[in-house]
Amino acid sequence: MIQKEMTVQLTGGMEARPIAVLVQVASQYDSTVYLQVGTRKVNAKSIMGMMSLGLDAGEKVTVIVDGTDEKEALADIEKYLSTAE
Repeated sequence: MIQKEMTVQLTGGMEARPIAVLVQVASQYDSTVYLQVGTRKVNAKSIMGMMSLGLDAGEKVTVIVDGTDEKEALADIEKYLSTAE
């Protein structure tokens, strides 16, 4: 298991479209992927879970990945969250 704190740098924050793309990125991997904000932890492969976080641009999240392809998954998620769309 690996985890890393990241800052959401998507210009509009995590609205419906960016969340759908993030779920697609996370779903490409066999590893489990969670995003945690404070005490709230949700499955990054769940659209409804991700929508419930209500993340805004500039907000810090901890990405937790566990599995055989965890390094690749973490790198792709970090790349996506750090792009300004």
